[in-house]
Amino acid sequence: MIHSLFLINSSGDIFLEKHWKSVVSRSVCDYFFEAQERATEAENVPPVIPTPHHYLLSVYRHKIFFVAVIQTEVPPLFVIEFLHRVVDTFQDYFGVCSEPVIKDNVVVVYEVLEEMLDNGFPLATESNILKELIKPPTILRTVVNTITGSTNVGDQLPTGQLSVVPWRRTGVKYTNNEAYFDVIEEIDAIIDKSGSTITAEIQGVIDACVKLTGMPDLTLSFMNPRLLDDVSFHPCVRFKRWESERILSFIPPDGNFRLLSYHVSAQNLVAIPVYVKHNISFRDSSSLGRFEITVGPKQTMGKIVEGVIVTSQMPKGVLNMSLTPSQGTHTFDPVTKMLSWDVGKINPQKLPSLKGTMSLQAGASKPDENPTINLQFKIQQLAISGLKVNRLDMYGEKYKPFKGIKYMTKAGKFQVRT
Repeated sequence: MIHSLFLINSSGDIFLEKHWKSVVSRSVCDYFFEAQERATEAENVPPVIPTPHHYLLSVYRHKIFFVAVIQTEVPPLFVIEFLHRVVDTFQDYFGVCSEPVIKDNVVVVYEVLEEMLDNGFPLATESNILKELIKPPTILRTVVNTITGSTNVGDQLPTGQLSVVPWRRTGVKYTNNEAYFDVIEEIDAIIDKSGSTITAEIQGVIDACVKLTGMPDLTLSFMNPRLLDDVSFHPCVRFKRWESERILSFIPPDGNFRLLSYHVSAQNLVAIPVYVKHNISFRDSSSLGRFEITVGPKQTMGKIVEGVIVTSQMPKGVLNMSLTPSQGTHTFDPVTKMLSWDVGKINPQKLPSLKGTMSLQAGASKPDENPTINLQFKIQQLAISGLKVNRLDMYGEKYKPFKGIKYMTKAGKFQVRT
């Protein structure tokens, strides 16, 4: 299974390594560094790299590469999913997953990794169980550990580990019983010059924060569950019930967890929530070019599009840009040729626009192709796929919990060609 794990920062330094079976030399990462050099961007490094004696499987998150070393063939998605679970666990423990934070909490990191894998095989990957085994660091606990020489390792085996519901500890008590569910959808799209959709798909997740006393049994039903395609569940979900009735039935873990992730890839089901009008032109004989873009909402069900950021990689021949935004602020870096426009909220009555001219290299031929425009945005209280929760019921406990459901749509890789 997994022999070793290397954590590599964006400048190519190995700042943490952990070995479960035998110690694998750091030189195995040279194959990874070669692949990294060949890739133009960090996201383009191949997730699986074969070497003469090992396979290197990696994920890139929070500007850190998590590289697992394996010696025998295993399902690659199994290892990749485990690496994502490691990142999520660090985030859960420390608030953020970054190089300085990992270095500051290196003892806890090693203790957590020791529990997550046993002889290279996944053992405890549930956050609840891990937090009982290894207490999350606090300032007071750190001070006490420094003085007494003790560690964060718990004294007792987690109660949930021995039950049929290993993701939930026993004897949970709360004064306020509440269950919150966040439906978050990311839309990936490529829009062509004329505004037609080339590809569009939605990656969605339902994140939950459940703080309920005892052993509650929850059911969650949707208005339109047939929308959901390629669904991946938390182990707590009863799959047979979902297959037969399209209802989520589960005993929830205590605290934060991801209930399910899903995919909507049918083109006719994916609504595009924003449009971009553009007029970008380069003239052959002139050293000036024209640049105009306008951003507007469409198919947003009356909800406000906010947090809009427009970026575009301009051609090498562009020396500088003189632009005037109708709202927000813009920057252009003459070295990297990157234009960034922080729009903020879109007011449908007065659409934001960015207009001006580009200075081009004298005598240079006009660029072969126009730049592409990348968009980031957020829409609160809207699931763009149209997914809606119908009702949430609780069985097995007498009290009435407070229930809340929130929707959000945001841009993933959203690109407009000009």
